[in-house]
Amino acid sequence: MKVGLFIPCYVDQFYPGAAIACLQLLEKLGVDVVYPKNQTCCGQPMANSGFEHLTGGCNDLFIKNFSGFDYVVGPSGSCVLHLKEHLHNHDNPEIATTLSNKLYEFTSFLTDVLKVKTLPARFPHKVGVHQSCHGQRGLHLSQMTELVAPEFSKPGSLLKMVKDIELVHLNRKDECCGFGGTFCVAEEAVSSKMGKDRVEDHLHNGAEYITGVDMSCLMHMEGILRRQGSKVKVLHIAEILNGE
Repeated sequence: MKVGLFIPCYVDQFYPGAAIACLQLLEKLGVDVVYPKNQTCCGQPMANSGFEHLTGGCNDLFIKNFSGFDYVVGPSGSCVLHLKEHLHNHDNPEIATTLSNKLYEFTSFLTDVLKVKTLPARFPHKVGVHQSCHGQRGLHLSQMTELVAPEFSKPGSLLKMVKDIELVHLNRKDECCGFGGTFCVAEEAVSSKMGKDRVEDHLHNGAEYITGVDMSCLMHMEGILRRQGSKVKVLHIAEILNGE
């Protein structure tokens, strides 16, 4: 099995530790991983701002970089969902469809493809799990609380394999953090208030760390935590699952 590692631009620039943890854990699990070095933005910021018609170059480059792999894995529910729903090629639509069907968010790849049952990780801390909207409602990584349906969480099932971790109970476990990509720029006040409410839920319930599948959401909450002078830290879930 050969996997192409897709690293979103903000992870590459601001949180390389999350990308390294993804690579290391996949290799520990016996996966042959390749990182195409000329990859760049998937085009989601432009599409979210109403300029999807300008993302053709991003689509073409992504297809060029990743078409030759058995699977493509990325540590971002947001970027993965964008590509699965919007990746296209006017000259060869089939190649884009085939590639989008091979694209997986990191935790769903571990649970659905590798079917991981045990992990050697240890993380002796109280951890709050943020269910990002794109991952939960778009990729169905976890159940939505408004549905009368059996509960499940792919990220949660993996975290429960980690030794000595304590997952804290949140009052509103699937509430949006308010980041929303360009939403936090266009609606700064609303975004900030939503973020403060989301952070407060974690603080109130004793979290020492906040984790999730999207560093974009965690980055938003990290900024709020720093401005509040909080000692609570954020970590991408891969960094916890890869711990020893």
